[in-house]
Amino acid sequence: GLLLLVVSVEKIPLKHRILPFFLALYIINIGEGGHRPCIQTFAADQFDDNLAAEKLAKSSFFNWWYLGIVIGATTSILVVIYVQDNIGWGWGFGIPAIVVAVALLVFLVGKSTYRKEVRVGSPLTKVAQVMVAAVRKRRLSEDNDGFEMCVEVGEGGGTATRSLDRTNQFRSTGKTNDWRLCTVNEVEQVKLLLRLVPIWLSCLMFGVVIAQLGTFYTKQASTMIRTIGSHFQIPPASLQVIPGLTILTAVPLYERLFIPTARRFTNHPTGITVLQRIGFGIFFSILTMMVSALVESRRLRIASMDDPKSIVPMSVWWLVPQYVLMGISDMLTIVGLQELFYDQVPDEMRSMGAATYLSVQGVGSFMSSAIISIIQKITAKHGDEWLKGDNLNTAHLDYFYRVLACLSTVNLVVYVVLAKGFVYKKLQRNNVNGS
Repeated sequence: GLLLLVVSVEKIPLKHRILPFFLALYIINIGEGGHRPCIQTFAADQFDDNLAAEKLAKSSFFNWWYLGIVIGATTSILVVIYVQDNIGWGWGFGIPAIVVAVALLVFLVGKSTYRKEVRVGSPLTKVAQVMVAAVRKRRLSEDNDGFEMCVEVGEGGGTATRSLDRTNQFRSTGKTNDWRLCTVNEVEQVKLLLRLVPIWLSCLMFGVVIAQLGTFYTKQASTMIRTIGSHFQIPPASLQVIPGLTILTAVPLYERLFIPTARRFTNHPTGITVLQRIGFGIFFSILTMMVSALVESRRLRIASMDDPKSIVPMSVWWLVPQYVLMGISDMLTIVGLQELFYDQVPDEMRSMGAATYLSVQGVGSFMSSAIISIIQKITAKHGDEWLKGDNLNTAHLDYFYRVLACLSTVNLVVYVVLAKGFVYKKLQRNNVNGS
C-alpha cells in the first residue's frame, strides 16, 4: 500500500492519480486490520503465564508496547510531515515504506525463536455452539459437575489443564448438554465475552473524547498565534505530538514510580487493577474536556473583542494543558483496555480481543460525528447553532466540550458500577500425567 502511494504521487499524472491513491489507502487499512490486533497478541504470547516473573513482566509489557507505538507516531509527526512539506510526498510515503520493510525483515529473523500457540479450531464456532445449546437446554435442571478441557503446554510431553472456574454469572448459559463438545470450560469462555460487552460499551464515550484530538483541537490551534521567533510557524496538526511526548514521559514514571508506590498500599502486583486504571483514564478524559471548555471560553472572549474572522491574539500554548491531559488519559485507558481485552478473553480469541479494544476508538469517532449532528440540529432549532460553519470564533465549541464532560461523567458512574460487579477470569492449572 505504501509503495503504491509512492508510485501514485511520483509516477502517475495528477488527473489519473485519484483511483490508485485511494486504492493504496484501502490496501493499507486491510493490512492494518490484520497486523495491529495480531502482532500485539503474538508479542504478549511470548510470556509464559506459568512463570511468576514472566507473568508480572507481561503486565509491564503493555506499557512499553504502547510506548513504542507512541514513539513511532511521534516520529511520524515530527519527521515524516516535515519531509512531506519540505522535500516531497514521494519521500514522505517512501520513508514509512522502508521502515515497514525493515521491520518485517527483523520479525522474520526471529521466526525460529517464537512461542506459537497450537490451533484448536474456530473460537467463533464454539461460541455459536454454546449459545445455541444454552437456548435449547435453558429449561433443564442445573448440573454442577465440572468438566476440564486438556491442552498441551510446554515441551516435556506433559499435559496440563487450563480450564476456567465456574462462575454464577449468566447461569442460563451454563446448562450442560450433549451437543458436540460443549463443556463447562467452553461455557465459561462465552461468559467471559458476555462480561466484557458492558465494559466495552461503557468505554465508547472515551473514544468520543479522543476523537476531538484530531478534529476540533486542530481547528482551535489554526485560529491562534502559532509563530516561534520571527519566521517559523507551527502547523496546527503538529500539536498532536504533545500527547505523544506526554505519554513518553508518563509511561516510565508510571512503571518506575507509581506502580511500586501503589503496590505498598494495595499489595497488588501492578499497583492497581486494570479496571481501576481504565477508570482513572476516563476520569482524566473528563478533566480534559473541562479544561478544554475553559480555554475555549477564554479564546472566544478574546475573539469577540477582536476581529471574529481573523487569527485570535492568543498564544497556541494555551492549548498545551488539554493536550497533556489527553495524553495522560490516553496512556491510562488505552493500555488498560489492551491488557483487559488480552487477559480476560478466551485464549483462542486474544487477537479478536485486541481488535475489540481498537474498535473503542473507531466506534467513538462515529459516535462523535453523531453527537455533533444531534447538537447542530437541536441548537439550530433554537436559533443559536453551536457548531455552525467553519469559523470557530462565532461558534460555541466550549458548550460542546461541556456536554462531552457531562456525558463522560455519567458514563464514568455507569462504568464504576459495572466494574464493581466484574468477575475476573480464574484459571485452574493441574498436572494430569498420572501424578
